[in-house]
Amino acid sequence: MINTNYIKQGWFLSIAFLFIATSCKHKEDEYHSVTDKIEAKSKHYKGISISSEKYTGNLKLLEITENGITFSIPERKGEIKSYACTECHSKPLQQMQRKDLKKAHWNIKLNHANANTMNCTTCHDGNNMDNLKSITGHSIDLNNSYKLCSQCHQKQYKDWTGGAHGKRIGSWAPPRASLTCVNCHNPHSPGFDTKWPARFNTQVAKERK
Repeated sequence: MINTNYIKQGWFLSIAFLFIATSCKHKEDEYHSVTDKIEAKSKHYKGISISSEKYTGNLKLLEITENGITFSIPERKGEIKSYACTECHSKPLQQMQRKDLKKAHWNIKLNHANANTMNCTTCHDGNNMDNLKSITGHSIDLNNSYKLCSQCHQKQYKDWTGGAHGKRIGSWAPPRASLTCVNCHNPHSPGFDTKWPARFNTQVAKERK
């Protein structure tokens, strides 16, 4: 005697298999889910090369390594109109400080620290005016002026080397190139002046008067 239950179960399984088989038929570019599509499309993905070199190729950059991080900065000395300083400072500074000599840097006002803390020779090397000088008397190349700034501004220096402070050049893609302290701050007056917003609402300002 034939067991009808087995027949019914077999018929049900056949229908279920047929349904699954037909439902899985899809075109090559159709997928069950976004995850399936990502997995399929990325199966042979080997990555793409992204670089900021095309944006910085026309710049004169110097490679430095600070805090174990290597990146590039703009060359500084070539951008200073009055460099080299020894073109005028042909004698030691003490010998040039005479009353009959015209003051060459009349337009520079030191607004960095008070006069008891800082003057010109705090940062500039009086024996070699083409260089800067650390607080311990070591010579610092003008291209590496950030080393001078880092003596007092250690927090900003660490943020800068890590990429959290300062402006990136070109793009965020490697290789990294960053502006230095003096590219954004005037070393003689590093504070930024207060400015109005670019879209200051003059009408509201008039109504408030």
